[in-house]
Order: sequence, then structure tokens, then C-alpha cells
Amino acid sequence: MSEQTLHDPTGTPAVGESRAHVLDVLRATPEAVGVREIAAQTGLHSNTVRFHLDTLVKEGLAESSTEGLGRPGRPRTIYRAAASRVPAGRRSYQLLAQMLTGLITEALPQPAQAAVNAGEAWGRYLADTPSPAQRIDTEEAIRRLTQVLADVGFDPGPAENRPGAVIPLRHCPFREIAGEHRDVVCSLHLGLMRGALKEVRAPLGVDRLEPFVEPSLCLAHLTSAEQHGADRTD
Repeated sequence: MSEQTLHDPTGTPAVGESRAHVLDVLRATPEAVGVREIAAQTGLHSNTVRFHLDTLVKEGLAESSTEGLGRPGRPRTIYRAAASRVPAGRRSYQLLAQMLTGLITEALPQPAQAAVNAGEAWGRYLADTPSPAQRIDTEEAIRRLTQVLADVGFDPGPAENRPGAVIPLRHCPFREIAGEHRDVVCSLHLGLMRGALKEVRAPLGVDRLEPFVEPSLCLAHLTSAEQHGADRTD
């Protein structure tokens, strides 16, 4: 096994646009702040902000703590940018991901379906839930789905008509793992998109994900919610 496979690249971790925005807010704020304040400044959903903050903490770019007891209500978690980065040895998250996806493939009787289910749960968590009185049309549903995909790092393009709606995904944030465990990883992505659309009560669903039609392009094929449900039942 090569050194590149065993260890992640050294240096500063790659930070996507949305995560970089969250980090910029932390660095520009002298005192520690909570999720709600960062969401207000970035325009991101609170769950998306929390997801990015947890990742920044794991990467050593931010620090978290519990606010003091002098405020009423339940103590909240607050964050600040890390003052400095101390080298802590090599990281092997890519190797860990390879091992875990391999374990899923070998240990579960239906690994692809398990990945879809897990993806749906995360899609619901990351989506910006509309109010009970808000009606989401097709255009707004695609906008919200595209935002979730952009936040995660898929670099989605504008929806195309072929004749059904198709969202081009121009970057796979888990490409190295998908190369060896496509069924699990792509099923996870499919579930994530389905969960996000369900959470916003969209009038459409994701019929299928067409992976790697080009080296850096996957296609998410959308269909009406009624047709999507009928196809899955069949």
C-alpha cells in the first residue's frame, strides 16, 4: 500500500467556501460566539453551521467550550478560532473512510440500502426546514437542495432539463473513497439528496444518481414526488 493511501496530505486542511466563511466569521470576532450568531452572519442554516463548526474543531482550526452559568437557560456551546495550530502528526481519515466503507460492504446484508437510509437522515438534518405554513414549489426545492449540496462540497451547477430536471455535480468530496466503494458512497449521496427534499416537503424527489459520467461530473436526476414514490414502490 502506498504512502499516499496510508496518510492524508499534510499541510492546512482543505476548506470549502461555506466552511471558510464560517471560519472567517470566527476569526473576525474577538469573543466566542454561538451557532445562531454565525448563522445570522453567514446566511447558512444553523444545522449547516453546526456541521462546519464541528469539522473545524476536529481539524484544529476552531475551539469549542460551554458558556458560563451566568446566563439564564441551558448553557450553550460557543466557538472561537484557534489561536495557533500545533502539529499533531499525520492524519489518516481517508484510510479510516476506506476501512469503514469496506466494513459496511462486508458486514451488512444490504449495504447500499443502509447507505441510502443513513444519507436520508443526514439530508434531513442539513436541510433548511420550512415553516408548517410555507409551501415549497419546484424551483425553491431545487434551490434548497442545491444549497445543501454546495455546503457539503459537491459544486452543483444550475438544474438542466433533459427533459426531467437534472442537477450536475461537478465535484465529489469523497471521490477517492467512491472509486473503490461506489455502491456505498454513491448510495449515501443519493439518500442525502432524498432526505433534504423530504425535509422541505418538496414536490419532487431524486430518481437516481448517475455517477462519473465524466471524470469530474455526476448527474442527479429529479422527478415529481408522485412518480418518485410510485417508482420506489414498484
